[in-house]
Amino acid sequence: MIPVLEIGGTHVTAALVDLRDGRVTSRTRKPLDADGDAEDILGVVRHCADGPPVPPGARWGVAAPGPFDHARGVALFKGVGTFDALYGMDLRAALLDGLRQRPGDVVFLNDAHAFLTGEWSTGTVRGHRRAVGITLGTGVGSAFLADGRICDSGPGVPLEGRMDLTHDIAGRARAGEARAQRVLDDVFTGLGVALGPRLRDFGATALVVGGSMARSWDIVAPALSTGLVTGGWTAGARRTRAMKPAGPAGDAALVGAARAAVLAGGKPS
Repeated sequence: MIPVLEIGGTHVTAALVDLRDGRVTSRTRKPLDADGDAEDILGVVRHCADGPPVPPGARWGVAAPGPFDHARGVALFKGVGTFDALYGMDLRAALLDGLRQRPGDVVFLNDAHAFLTGEWSTGTVRGHRRAVGITLGTGVGSAFLADGRICDSGPGVPLEGRMDLTHDIAGRARAGEARAQRVLDDVFTGLGVALGPRLRDFGATALVVGGSMARSWDIVAPALSTGLVTGGWTAGARRTRAMKPAGPAGDAALVGAARAAVLAGGKPS
């Protein structure tokens, strides 16, 4: 079982993952204030990580949003509205030294990359050679995957594989506020128009959507689909193309983080 953490803008989750079947156990989830000071944020992360029964010396996988130096484990949040207090902090060292059961190593992975890797391993885009994933929450994360590996360059892939956007008004739209619905329609249509040519050029046969906004699929899907068609990528136009919401358990990023931890040890899975 691989210990993992997923750090998000509103919560942190710790769990154990069995990569043989993608099973997630011993899940601990705690609310997180991304606008808090550094010690408060780290305190919540550490407290959450101390929940699952993890043996000392284990290698952890951690899914964390950008901007972040995932190779070194250093936070680079600046001017993005979240985790500003962590700027320049070595989170790898903070976890190596601060967890009750001392890790042997901590491996960081971009949260969107972890999400898509997990969905490809055991989720909704399993079997697709080329797939794209987007996470919709307080912002937009994106990842491009070919034959099981994340791509950060090539046809259709934006710089560093990133497409950024912010929004948080789904509740108002669902409550019947017409202006909120129009804004969301414009946002997701625009996102689809921007994504469409990239998915076409990348040769993606699947787009999977995760994050908190994926729970509002009835709001997201129509406008996003319209934009994708306008942008030249028609989900469902052929049997090989599909746009899907992430699995209901929301475990993909945890599975992806676990894969990163195993691969860092030189053990393919």
